[in-house]
Amino acid sequence: MKFAHTSASRYTLPTLLAVALGLSTAACSKSEDKAASKTENGVRVIKIATAAESKPLSWGAIGVEPQGYEPEVLKAINAKLPQYKFVMEGAADIAQETGIATGKYDMATGGYFKAPEREKQFLIPSNPMGASLMKIYSRSDSNINEVKDLVGKKVVPVSAGGGVYKFITKWQEQNPDYKINITASSAGIPYPDRLKEVQNGKYDALVLPSNLGEQTVIENQKLAIKSSEPVSIDNTYILIHKSAENQVLSDDINKVLKELKDDGTLSKISQKWFGEDVMKYVK
Repeated sequence: MKFAHTSASRYTLPTLLAVALGLSTAACSKSEDKAASKTENGVRVIKIATAAESKPLSWGAIGVEPQGYEPEVLKAINAKLPQYKFVMEGAADIAQETGIATGKYDMATGGYFKAPEREKQFLIPSNPMGASLMKIYSRSDSNINEVKDLVGKKVVPVSAGGGVYKFITKWQEQNPDYKINITASSAGIPYPDRLKEVQNGKYDALVLPSNLGEQTVIENQKLAIKSSEPVSIDNTYILIHKSAENQVLSDDINKVLKELKDDGTLSKISQKWFGEDVMKYVK
């Protein structure tokens, strides 16, 4: 993207700040007014950004009905809250958080963890909608069952700066007596292919969140691959645009999430999409 330095230099910094503040205020006011008027026959329409390319957690680009674990959970929530109409739209990760911050979306889902910064910026129901389980995948005859067993092993390269890389780096800092040879890569090789590389011996282990559908791939392709017990567990949450009106929405969703967990609905949906019940690990 090119920057118009010449045009901008005609204005003083205070002037630019004033213009920016005015535009921001106007945009927020417009967003809040727009959100408040989103009703159909007395039913409030809730626009939701879902992950577009995270099968089976959630997938479906703009114009395609979102599918996967999180979209089905959202449908189950909506079924218990007839005062709302949930309208889902697939969006890239950065578009999700930007859209919910500005009010373009009322809600966003995408395997989000709680973090202090997010809790300041968004409304987050205290009951989680799922859990992200970090597991180690290795050949069925291996002796790899926990992180320390990766010492001296060939581990599938992980995305630089990604969740797996951060997890292993932090684990090594906390366990300096164990040295794991982990390399970063931006190759973007699909995880089904990575599982095959473990099977054929190119690598000894693959570390990944289990909500990507690995178990289904292992079963469908009859791979001699086993998964460890979770080596790290993080609850996942719904993010809601912060406003007085949405506080009621957040409270309603929080109540229903507890009901869906207690009656086993979330476990059934998890089993359908992930091939396992992630809810039993919810903290």
